[in-house]
Amino acid sequence: MPFKGFTAINLLGMLFVHPGVYLSDELMNHERIHTAQQREMLIVFFYLAYCIEWLVRLPMRGNAYRNISFEREAYANQRNLDYLKYRRHFAWRYYMKNSSYQRKKQSK
Repeated sequence: MPFKGFTAINLLGMLFVHPGVYLSDELMNHERIHTAQQREMLIVFFYLAYCIEWLVRLPMRGNAYRNISFEREAYANQRNLDYLKYRRHFAWRYYMKNSSYQRKKQSK
């Protein structure tokens, strides 16, 4: 644990990391964002929504994992170490509505 190809995984607010992986501030912030998402969704609903969204995005264009709204929020803000200080509850919904594919189409 975590799965091959992933450096870390956050399960129930606990971080599992491959041996030798450097826990950068950005990686820690990414995982803290996931912890905030899990808390606001009472953990069970987070995992349920995460899996459903991943299944919905599998047949779509792009990487299903990277296009999950929870991941998109965490990746977009992992370098902003103050993000959790002003993050609104359920902020991941913005990333669900505004997929990367939609943003690319709008910018053309």
